[in-house]
Amino acid sequence: MNHADLKNKALQRQAVKAEYDELETEFALLRDLLKARQHANLSQADVAERMGTKAPAITRLESSLSSGKHSPSIATLKKYAEAVGCHLEVRIVANT
Repeated sequence: MNHADLKNKALQRQAVKAEYDELETEFALLRDLLKARQHANLSQADVAERMGTKAPAITRLESSLSSGKHSPSIATLKKYAEAVGCHLEVRIVANT
């Protein structure tokens, strides 16, 4: 069984689907961070240097978003965005 099959099978369970859906905001942010870093052609070590930290901190930052166990501060996300040549936008959007 490959990853996609396993994911689809797991998401058929209502409790798993609810938890997965709950993390969508974090997953979307992680996708944006990774895409921006790749677009800037930077490694985690490059981003860390630009942020004045060490590579393991960037690894923890990126992995924390997929686990949902840690929420980085807006200041940290802003530094990351600037390190990859972007800016951070935070919005509150009404439910439709």
